[in-house]
Amino acid sequence: MATPDTGQLFPGKHFISTVLEALDSKTTMSGQLAQRYLQRAAMAGIIIGVFYTVNYTVIAAVVQVDPGLAPIGRLLGALAFGWALVFIYYSKSELLTSNMMIVSIGAYHRHTTLGKALRLLGLCFLGNFLGGLVVALLGAASTVISGEVLTQMASSVEHKLDYISSGPTGWADLLVRAILCNFMINLAMLVVYNGIIKDDLTKSLAMIASVFVFAFTGLEHSVANTVLFTVVGLREGIDVGLALGNVGIALIGNFLGGGVLIGFYYAHANDDRRYLAGHPAPRQPRQT
Repeated sequence: MATPDTGQLFPGKHFISTVLEALDSKTTMSGQLAQRYLQRAAMAGIIIGVFYTVNYTVIAAVVQVDPGLAPIGRLLGALAFGWALVFIYYSKSELLTSNMMIVSIGAYHRHTTLGKALRLLGLCFLGNFLGGLVVALLGAASTVISGEVLTQMASSVEHKLDYISSGPTGWADLLVRAILCNFMINLAMLVVYNGIIKDDLTKSLAMIASVFVFAFTGLEHSVANTVLFTVVGLREGIDVGLALGNVGIALIGNFLGGGVLIGFYYAHANDDRRYLAGHPAPRQPRQT
């Protein structure tokens, strides 16, 4: 019986190799060019902050027409927010949650060390926060985030903090929502990196759809929450302890969703080393 084509048995090899190449660049940036890497991460935070503001602005506009249409506003706002991931990807900015998948695949293949992975993720999160802080400061110095927009943001913050104040039941709910959130984000990045889709339109639609799912269904994204808490906190104040609790659980859930369910899972599913060890390549005929 002929040996099956390993490309059919392990169709994600291109995805894994692309991710490992990206990891090499990110590791170099976060080490030798840490300031530049921080700038790229800050840009992702700015993009998240701007598009999250757009999300709540759309909701506010619809609610002001008719409060009963709030679900329509949430749907349209989530579609608008979906473009954030597209801009982050094509501007080569650095987002913590997608990097969770990348370092996990690198760790599985021993392509990075724990220290390098933590440095990469830590710098990325710091940059994402600083970018969100820029948006928060600009919002506080203007009327862009005011009126019904601020009301919608503050209501969302209150809801997110309730997960922590409601005890273990709320913590578990938040954790599950964070797992599903980053599963969706990195599922989109899997589609983008796997080499099957060639055109930018389809890649963009995949990213928009993934963010739409998490935004519309109320899933929890650690970076988006950090930016939202910073924006509202500068305007109205916030319970820092509850906010840190939310972000902490969201970080754990996001890593489980993106790093484990996508990163480790697909790294193992496409690891052909043991298979190839038991099925050596057929000998080539000797040239005469």
